[in-house]
Amino acid sequence: MRIDRRTFLGGMTALAASGQRGVAAPAAADFERRLALVADRETLSGLHSVLVSQHGRLILEHYQPGEDQDRTGRDLGTVVFGPDVPHDLRSVSKGVVGLLYGIALADGKVPPPEARLYDQFSQYADLAAQPGRDRITVAHVLSMTLGLQWDELTIPYGDPRNSENAMDDAPDRYRYILSLPITAEPGRTWLYCGGATALLGHLIARGTGMPLLDYARQRLFAPMGFGPVVWTPGRDGTPIAASGLRLLPRDMLRIGQLVLAGGDWQGRRLVPEAWVKTITTPSVVISPSRSYGYHWYMGDIAAQGQTQPHHWTGGIGWGGQRLFVMPDLDLVVGITCGNYRKSGAEQSRVAMTVLTGVVLPLVASA
Repeated sequence: MRIDRRTFLGGMTALAASGQRGVAAPAAADFERRLALVADRETLSGLHSVLVSQHGRLILEHYQPGEDQDRTGRDLGTVVFGPDVPHDLRSVSKGVVGLLYGIALADGKVPPPEARLYDQFSQYADLAAQPGRDRITVAHVLSMTLGLQWDELTIPYGDPRNSENAMDDAPDRYRYILSLPITAEPGRTWLYCGGATALLGHLIARGTGMPLLDYARQRLFAPMGFGPVVWTPGRDGTPIAASGLRLLPRDMLRIGQLVLAGGDWQGRRLVPEAWVKTITTPSVVISPSRSYGYHWYMGDIAAQGQTQPHHWTGGIGWGGQRLFVMPDLDLVVGITCGNYRKSGAEQSRVAMTVLTGVVLPLVASA
């Protein structure tokens, strides 16, 4: 589907006309112009929303209708997105779990990163006794460097051979994860692993004595004034920690603002500042342009036509969900899309075109 130029122009008009809802009208108008130019030369199908805050203020907010589906893969048809319509975060959920782990750690409810992983699962003593597993720590779970066999990227989601699907189909998801063969030295190699997030979600829920969503609501979502929240459960009723979170786009943006502020929200300390620094510090190199901390990505990126890079940290979710936090610009960018059936490269192209071709040039010219 090719996005019609009028779709872009219509998406912001109602908000931009009077600067409603905290959106700066001049910035919104310039955004419309730039986005329309991009739409003339790029196919940006599937884009649902773009929100940008700078210096703690929402400076633009764009929505447009599009086809969507929920975390279970159920088609929702064409949805008219807006400020009051929740959207799946998919794997941007992982970053939220990273924050929650730090809160629970400060509460003394979960083991520290240096703790041995299998010591936390005494019910699987047979697995813990296997050679090499004693070297895996909670830090390796947080950084996705466990060294266990896992594949949810080369095998399509929905295929029972996909590790994420196999985990959800297993009678005991945690035994499934912890029984996987060791294929690399722990801490050496990053391997994308939703099972790692499932382990963290379990440790949080068990340590706090609360369901993951209840703890998130009490310690993070309610204090930040979030709207409706859903954490989609798997087949066993356990929340899909890695990718099941559904929030208002503005609330996804607030997660980025919280990280940008070092864990402080409107003068209230929600996440220890030291933990925010830890999770956004590279633990392992993924590629020449990207690293990974504790469930948060980071890298450097420049606006189209410019060479000056800007450092970012953030979240990446299937379908085109993106959250970028750029400290040097005091900027947070949230993007939602519905490109679940497209390749990872196509999903990335949409988000990168919006970020580097529209948002960053707009901020630079302000």
